[in-house]
Amino acid sequence: MLTKEYRICMPLTVDEYQIGQLYMISKHSSEQSVGGEGVEVLRNEPDTHPQHGVGQVTEKRVYLSSKLPNWMKGFIPRIFYVTETAWNFYPYTITEYSCSFIPKFNIRIETKFQNDNGQSDNVFGGSPTPKDNVCFLDILTDPYPEKHYKTSEDLSSWVSAKTGRGPLVDGWRNSSKPIMCSYKKVHCSFEVYGFQTRTEEFIHKAIRDILLVGHRQAVAWLDDWHGMSLEDVREYEKHLQEETNNKLKSTENKEAAPRPAFSRSISVTDECSLKKMGVRTAAIPNSATSSSSSSPKSSSCSSMEVSSKGRLNSMPE
Repeated sequence: MLTKEYRICMPLTVDEYQIGQLYMISKHSSEQSVGGEGVEVLRNEPDTHPQHGVGQVTEKRVYLSSKLPNWMKGFIPRIFYVTETAWNFYPYTITEYSCSFIPKFNIRIETKFQNDNGQSDNVFGGSPTPKDNVCFLDILTDPYPEKHYKTSEDLSSWVSAKTGRGPLVDGWRNSSKPIMCSYKKVHCSFEVYGFQTRTEEFIHKAIRDILLVGHRQAVAWLDDWHGMSLEDVREYEKHLQEETNNKLKSTENKEAAPRPAFSRSISVTDECSLKKMGVRTAAIPNSATSSSSSSPKSSSCSSMEVSSKGRLNSMPE
């Protein structure tokens, strides 16, 4: 298991980000749901935690086959998804990712939001994260995949018309007011011999990129969600979830194609069984003859291919 703690600051308050987080996740999921891949919401309902109180639980399927590296595609199904279950007891959340096809795969993310600039240690209690595994992510300067870059989301030129905040400049975390930090403790486990280290490092790299893009967008979209009530953003969330689910189903129906038939090999060793199955048999030479020469025809009669028109289950159960 590889554990890291990420700290991502934003020029927002914790109260503001309760709305911004919901808006950002909904819009980001909608934008990423194209070509039959993306996020399908299975449930989104109220939940109560004995320690953290009233909150919300969501369950989603994240389809991402095309986003995997070639070396990983070799041992997973063509259509691949992970299940995300998230418990939002703001300002504390838990998110878990699992895959029924790979039972030894698990990601658990604990998050706490605080009104500070990321300098608080051991906010989760228990054993503190080793300093070498604490990563500060800067939404202004840290690199992320170029395909996600948009001029409108460049925080070096961003200015909020509603709040007057921005643009961000070097050293902004020490001077910006307001400021808050997302503390995220990420546990990643992929206990498959020969792939564990490489896969866990790949997953952490992907999580780092997602965190940078998502938190940058939450700030860049500030004027879109600032002033919304919790009821407003929940309605927006519901609308986009329905839209995204319909988008995925529509693409799925358009691209649906008959799945190939599969063959099952059956080993048959006696002539009687072959005749019962309606298969003509070649004359079988006696043992003396067969020991002196081997015929391709006679040897091929030891097994037959029976084509069965059926469908392979492309979804892991």
